[in-house]
Amino acid sequence: MKRVSNGFRRTTTVTVVSVFMASCAFLAGCADMKMGSQEAKTTATGSAGGATSQNANSKLEKCAESLGTLAVVEDTNSPWYGILTGQMKLGSTTPVLKMLVQQSNCFVVVDRGRAMGNMMGERALAESGELRKGSKFQKGQMVAADFSMSPSITFSNMNAGGAGAALGGLFGSVGALLGGSMSAKESSTMLTLVDNRSGVQLAAAEGSSRNMDFGFLGGLFGSALGGAGGGYSNTAEGKVIVAAFTDSYNNLVKAVRSYKAQEVKGGLGTGGHLGVQGGDN
Repeated sequence: MKRVSNGFRRTTTVTVVSVFMASCAFLAGCADMKMGSQEAKTTATGSAGGATSQNANSKLEKCAESLGTLAVVEDTNSPWYGILTGQMKLGSTTPVLKMLVQQSNCFVVVDRGRAMGNMMGERALAESGELRKGSKFQKGQMVAADFSMSPSITFSNMNAGGAGAALGGLFGSVGALLGGSMSAKESSTMLTLVDNRSGVQLAAAEGSSRNMDFGFLGGLFGSALGGAGGGYSNTAEGKVIVAAFTDSYNNLVKAVRSYKAQEVKGGLGTGGHLGVQGGDN
């Protein structure tokens, strides 16, 4: 009995070790880290360096020459921003927008965000005498922002439905099962461009996007649906919002490329022609 017991223990130990090793091998195979994964990309792709860009979205509007310097300014006190960063747990839109702007070559981006604190910190060090000689942090180095571009999300519905109900009506209980896994994600965004010297709004552009999320169907039928099914099944709320902002920016570029200044007789800000009785016109 003792021999049988020892043999049983040895067999059990070997089996456990084998299962453990096989599990490790399986998990190692699942840990397939991919750089540049297409499933993780948004409509804002690639990189920008100066006036050049790499792997930018082919549908992004471009300019042959820059129209001025631009700062991206978010109203962090707006309700949409609180929903974006709180409820939806997404980050600031500024990094994505700045890359799109630089890739388009329509404006030169200047930073007026958190990096501004670092810039002023370096200047404070220079004034205190802590920086090495020749650091060139003297006054007059910073570039002015000719324009400010402000983003906002005017509408966002991450469970618009419609398609699921339609499938249920067409195919009964099977359609209802399939439709229950499907939802439409929609977003509408706005970009406004303001002249920093005069405070005049130069342009405004709306953008929108809609995508169908197949839920667990993407995992079940990803290979059968091909690239479209796989892409939709991995689409996050943030990708829909980025797509809407890309559309907004394209529309903004189209507007400023054919820009014509608005004119008021007598000049801007001199009273206009909508006076009231008793007013000093």
